[in-house]
Amino acid sequence: MNRTDDADDTIHRHSGWLIPLGVFVVTLVLSALVLLFYLAPAPPALFSEQVSPSSDTGPVSLEIGGLRLSIPANYLEFSSARRGGPRHEIALFASLPDLKGWSNWDATVFSDNAADSPVLHMTIREERVNLSEAERLEQVYLAYVANPNGTPGPFGLTHYTFRDDSGYRQEELFVGRTPAGPAVLRCVKLSADVPSPSCLRDMRLANGVALSYRFKRAQLEHWREIGAGVDRLIASFEKPHGR
Repeated sequence: MNRTDDADDTIHRHSGWLIPLGVFVVTLVLSALVLLFYLAPAPPALFSEQVSPSSDTGPVSLEIGGLRLSIPANYLEFSSARRGGPRHEIALFASLPDLKGWSNWDATVFSDNAADSPVLHMTIREERVNLSEAERLEQVYLAYVANPNGTPGPFGLTHYTFRDDSGYRQEELFVGRTPAGPAVLRCVKLSADVPSPSCLRDMRLANGVALSYRFKRAQLEHWREIGAGVDRLIASFEKPHGR
């Protein structure tokens, strides 16, 4: 055998184990990357913004889903919203019965979470599936109540009990009639575990924009006045097109 034959034989022997070794190394590296991706600790979640009220009554220009608003700063719960501009959602608060914004004089009122607290919380948000209250009642809630006809409830409301097998079983449904249609209120049940229950109303504000507001169940007897007051307040925030 000459030197050329020896060299060819060496090359063949080397190539025979180099290819499997390369495949093994690549597989090992990829496996390590996959394990690192799934097992490495996730980065810490972003810190949730804390409520930061202001007594400033200057207007803040905001836009949600094309709806332009000018809201006094003392109605905005978070300082980030007071920078203005486009938003997906904004949180507001006011005190009943006059729906006044936060002030230094009423700071203790806004920090109170008693069962009869007069604080009303509002959220204006973008919502693609933007049902009216009548649609929400018919298409969602009535499918989960024990008696679709309801029973006479307090304060001129119709009362519905959610079934025990529904996700709303810890709540009760109250529906009031208004000239604009039904006012649909979900209220947390009274219990020893929930000493300060609230009621929530969801409604369509504009195309692709929804409004919800929440108040203590102890204020339910004023549902008409609260609804009318919220309507007036939100209307005062809306900016005409072109301005």
